[in-house]
Amino acid sequence: MLPKEYRTISELSGPLLVVERTKSVRYDELVEIELPSGEKRRGRVLEISSDRALVQVFEGTDGIDAKETKLLFLGKVLTLPVSRDMLGRTFNGRGEPIDGGAPILAEKKLDVNGMPMNPFSRDYPSDFIQTGISTIDGMNPMVRGQKLPIFSGSGLPHNRMAAQIARQATVISGHEDFAVVFAAMGITFEEASFFMEDFRKTGAIERTVLFVNLADDPAIERITTPRLALTAAEYLAFEHDMHVVVILTDLTNYCEALREVSAARKEVPGRRGYPGYLYTDLATMYERAGRLKGKKGSITQIPILTMPEDDKTHPIPDLTGYITEGQIILSRALHRKGIYPPVDVMPSLSRLKDKGIGKDKTREDHADLMNQLFAAYSRGKEAKELAVILGDGALNDEDKAFAKFSEAFEDQYVRQGEYQNRTFQDTLELGWDLLTMIPEKELKRVRDAYIEKYFRPRLTKEADREPVAHRA
Repeated sequence: MLPKEYRTISELSGPLLVVERTKSVRYDELVEIELPSGEKRRGRVLEISSDRALVQVFEGTDGIDAKETKLLFLGKVLTLPVSRDMLGRTFNGRGEPIDGGAPILAEKKLDVNGMPMNPFSRDYPSDFIQTGISTIDGMNPMVRGQKLPIFSGSGLPHNRMAAQIARQATVISGHEDFAVVFAAMGITFEEASFFMEDFRKTGAIERTVLFVNLADDPAIERITTPRLALTAAEYLAFEHDMHVVVILTDLTNYCEALREVSAARKEVPGRRGYPGYLYTDLATMYERAGRLKGKKGSITQIPILTMPEDDKTHPIPDLTGYITEGQIILSRALHRKGIYPPVDVMPSLSRLKDKGIGKDKTREDHADLMNQLFAAYSRGKEAKELAVILGDGALNDEDKAFAKFSEAFEDQYVRQGEYQNRTFQDTLELGWDLLTMIPEKELKRVRDAYIEKYFRPRLTKEADREPVAHRA
């Protein structure tokens, strides 16, 4: 079918324009917009009503002359040229290379909207992914095919943490192909330079596909960027049997762009001005993670979003929590203490943590140790809060031991270097070392066999050093 040409623009509004007297135009069809100066822009059909089409312009409508501008409806949807050669390359929010390299020689061109996974064809996430970060690997383990978002706040080091996960993440069996698809939306040039330089310096770029949408790029591109990234991930996972971790930062910028388009379309707003279909729109991206029966590859998602005013009830984190399998929450209080990464263990949760740990996956004691560390840390924080109100004299010896444990837990277990890659064995051993600070009789969440195997030998070693107070 030949492209259909029109010069019938009747209205311009923000990133949108209305074209009159259209025929046989399809939803989501690509549009080429040629300005009188010869400049060409791209857009796509958002809505069709009788003989009118609403077109979303990726580069915005600034400078468009409604009478002289020419539109070509191309009869096809937005696609991404894909190839295994994408690994090690950097693209913009339109899928065009921006690293100075040659254009991708496409093996296929895939619809960026992807294909929804048939629930019957999904395989259950079960294989542990090691990120090298103790608060994730030890306390909230991530498994292949999971959606585990990071909830952050303005000014917190979520970008540094995202880069660290991209560098360090691996499947512990070690022999599978592993790749990272990294999509950054609405970030500053400084942040983009940090990611690209960090990946190049550490060699992580060799297994990474990077999509970058800068803050001064058209906001409309932010709606396309994560879909391009997920399309690349689906190709690598299900065509080349790779295990792919997709990191999307910052989803809040994506949702702001969605709100901008919704306002331009004069839609009835939902909570805080976001469109009523925000949940559905986010789900179309999040649900592209997973594993398929009969396929070796998988897609694991780590969406990162900044919570406006650190508000967990804001629509973006609130709706994300309904769709995904848990969340990692960063703490401003820990950040003020100079602790990196400032992961708040208490409200953080991985709903699939029990599926990827244990004998033959990580280690037999992993689940018990995780539960005991969580319980001890919780009790220690309660003891510290009590001491603030009533004074240290109100605490008994056991409470004081737990209070000291909570401080050591934050300082030694939560805190780690930005380039410190801890194996899960290192994380488990550190956890057992910290538990020697509390009485053995308080280890109520650990089986006796594990106490005998992992806890008591440490007491014997400690006996030759300075004794640890309050030990039973």
